[in-house]
Amino acid sequence: MDVGELLSYQPNRSTKRPRDEEEEEIKARRKQASAREHGRHREEESAALEETDDEKKKLLQIIERDGEEEDEEEEPLDESSVKKMILTFEKRSYKNQELRIKFPDNPEKFMESELDLNDIIQEMHVIATMPGLYHLLVELNAVQSLLGLLGHDNTDILQLLKQLSWERLSTDFSVISHHVSIAVVDLLQELTDIDTLHESEEGAEVLIDALVEGQVVALLVQNLERLDESVKEEADGVHNTLGIVENMAEFRPEMCTEAAQQGLMQWLLKRLKAKMPFDANKLYCSEVLAILLQNNDDNRELLGELDGIDVLLQQLSVFKRHNPSTAEEQEMMENLFDSLCSCLMLSSNRDRFLKGEGLQLMNLMLREKKISRSSALKVLDHAMIGPEGTDNCHKFVDILGLRTIFPLFMKSPKKIKKVGTTEKEHEEHVCSILASLLRNLRGQQRTRLLNKFTENDSEKVDRLMELYFKYLDAMQVADKKIDGEKHDMVRRGEIIDDDMEDEFYLRRLDAGLFVLQLICYIMAEICNANVPQIRQRVHQILNMRGSSIKIVRHILKEYAENIGDGKNQEFRESEQKRILDLLENF
Repeated sequence: MDVGELLSYQPNRSTKRPRDEEEEEIKARRKQASAREHGRHREEESAALEETDDEKKKLLQIIERDGEEEDEEEEPLDESSVKKMILTFEKRSYKNQELRIKFPDNPEKFMESELDLNDIIQEMHVIATMPGLYHLLVELNAVQSLLGLLGHDNTDILQLLKQLSWERLSTDFSVISHHVSIAVVDLLQELTDIDTLHESEEGAEVLIDALVEGQVVALLVQNLERLDESVKEEADGVHNTLGIVENMAEFRPEMCTEAAQQGLMQWLLKRLKAKMPFDANKLYCSEVLAILLQNNDDNRELLGELDGIDVLLQQLSVFKRHNPSTAEEQEMMENLFDSLCSCLMLSSNRDRFLKGEGLQLMNLMLREKKISRSSALKVLDHAMIGPEGTDNCHKFVDILGLRTIFPLFMKSPKKIKKVGTTEKEHEEHVCSILASLLRNLRGQQRTRLLNKFTENDSEKVDRLMELYFKYLDAMQVADKKIDGEKHDMVRRGEIIDDDMEDEFYLRRLDAGLFVLQLICYIMAEICNANVPQIRQRVHQILNMRGSSIKIVRHILKEYAENIGDGKNQEFRESEQKRILDLLENF
């Protein structure tokens, strides 16, 4: 029974007259017609909705099919297709530039070209899969054009599109939220990916040459200055910019000097001291800074001139009483410590470190026993080593540093919290600091240092001898292993050349020879100090353990022969003579 029949059905309650029956029948027909009309409207509405859904589904299917067809029909990447892509990029770049000049105050006029330009830059990412074709980017002037776009007006396209109710906003599924300059940065970061560069050395060299010649770092720094890191896309742009620098520095380390001088060093220091919450970009800045300073005296000097030592000390002072809250923040702290150590290789920066009260900060860190302690110890070692560290050595005694360093000498920390720090590294830095103090201190301050070795029944001499035998045992094990390898090489008829001997020597240093040499140097210094109590204790312990002065002399002689690598000949000769003089009276 259909709706009409249901509505027309009436139970036979009473007998009706013919006229009444006719009227009832007319009413019933009207109701039936009305119900049918209502049902028809409902069906039409339902059909319309279904049609809309069908249209949506069809539209999505068409889009997906088009996407699949595009993937299927995509041309294989070859020289011809790359040339075509670059030509399209150049045309769109020129058109955009032309419209911008023609309508500087009317964004609607050039917005379509802006989107087209951004589209082709995104397409060019595919070139990063074929570094062998990088030469085309240079030959067809695309690199120069890309570098020119780094100065592109800082226009947020998405915002403008919304303001203009741009018609492509509703149909373009990859609406651009980047600036064109950021799109270029993204592309350059991918093109310079270090793994990609190593796939084709020839293509990589051509690209890096063009970027360096176009002063890419100077342009990147100018772009960095106008980016707002509170906007995610722009913060990503900063991160990718630093990625370009890191990639280029790894591929061509010599470009670091030029990069620092093109404003990058200044920007990094400014970003590090900016009052912003810790984030991935601050961590990356610390990494890039450490890279720029590595084995580069020009950059170390530049950092000093830019008051960079003070910036590093200010940033590190946070960790005096507080441990880093995350692993990433700890990594940043270590990068800053490494940068500081690197800078202290330069004598002019040691003076800046001294004036900036760096010694006081490191001394406080040692006393606070936080994670920063291990790295602070390393910084003190760098600050005091060699004749350039004389002023820092004297200042260290003035600030009562001996009260801090000797407890660390007497007992290595049981639990070294900092990842990668070993007991051997701790003992190496402490012994190196004591050796530097003995070398550089004069007068009353030297006397104060020597008196420490006589306190509490010469306990510090006992500790020194304990370390001596510890590292002597380690060296005997390492030497036995190396002698076995040498014997096998000779048996096989292999020649042990100078390079091989150097490698063996480095292995011995790593096994503990360097710490042993420092310990023997300290022994020689304190035994030559005209303090009979110290000399007697050293000889007594050597005899008790069945050891000999000859072994100490042999170790120190080897130390003297290898000292001063990288220094001038005059320094090397004077240092060797000084150590051999100590041996004469030992």
